[in-house]
Amino acid sequence: MKIIVPMAGRGSRLRPHTLTVPKPLIPIAGKPIVQRLVEDIAKVANEKIDEIAFIIGDFGPEVEESLLKIAEKLGAKGSIYTQDEPLGTAHAIKCAEDSMQGDVVVAFADTLFRADFNLDKNSDGVIWVKKVEDPSAFGVVKLDDYGFITDFVEKPKEFVSDLAIIGIYYFKSAEKLMDEINYIMSNDIKQGGEYQLTTALENLRAKGGKFSLGKVDDWMDCGNKNATVETNGKILNYEKEEFANFPASAQIENSMIIPPCFIGENVEVINSKIGPNVSLGNNTSIVNSNIDNSLIQEKTVINHGNLSNSMIGNNAQYFGVAREISLGDYSVLDFLSK
Repeated sequence: MKIIVPMAGRGSRLRPHTLTVPKPLIPIAGKPIVQRLVEDIAKVANEKIDEIAFIIGDFGPEVEESLLKIAEKLGAKGSIYTQDEPLGTAHAIKCAEDSMQGDVVVAFADTLFRADFNLDKNSDGVIWVKKVEDPSAFGVVKLDDYGFITDFVEKPKEFVSDLAIIGIYYFKSAEKLMDEINYIMSNDIKQGGEYQLTTALENLRAKGGKFSLGKVDDWMDCGNKNATVETNGKILNYEKEEFANFPASAQIENSMIIPPCFIGENVEVINSKIGPNVSLGNNTSIVNSNIDNSLIQEKTVINHGNLSNSMIGNNAQYFGVAREISLGDYSVLDFLSK
């Protein structure tokens, strides 16, 4: 089985954190979003992963190298494809056409999940969904009495269903999907100015394709700062046993750590209270601070911080008492010297 990961989006809603790092490489509880995504799929699919194909923007050789290492850790071949223009979800998959063979899981690297990941081999595919309050911002599905999908509708203006497609799909035949993607692109069939995967899915269904439903227990968004901080806390709670022990290189002095927390290598925490639901990246220093429900990345210094629901990037410095902030990489915010 192969995993196809479209991840070329700019992540503009998560700025300033995505100005220097692509959103799928933002760490959640110590691991990049995309790494957690493919590891979760590999774990619950219970099948050998032969290849992981990443569809990226112009992210540079360092990002490409890190993605190939993620695939290597799972014993899979890593492949890199580039989407030069944001022409839609179907176009993104088209960019990885050389890897679209056999049975595949397509997983857009925007969210994390907890689900019963049953690959129904009796159907042509599985579409994972979650009930949402406002389906107008999503692709949605309608079902028949037997639980098979009868319609794929992209961002409906009027209510047709509250079952939103979360961006994870299983296809028994990648070749059949590519036939439909090639058809809609060669005939310039767009919706909202883009080539949509839901159009290809609807064409497959109209030709007799049977798609069953996969439901998720939790669908965790990483679209903006608040959602990403919330998802960090959820992952810490889901995997709290993994974070029960801190690395020997961490220096914790006269401080209280309230679990669950992720503490990276060579982290320094002095005269501070950390947690719950806090991630501290490698080589970060926290002094005289009180931090909860926050995501702090690597090589960052915080002094006299009183932070909650905050996100601070890599190589940043923060000196002050503000309660909630979003500070990007290589930024300095100093209230103490004023």
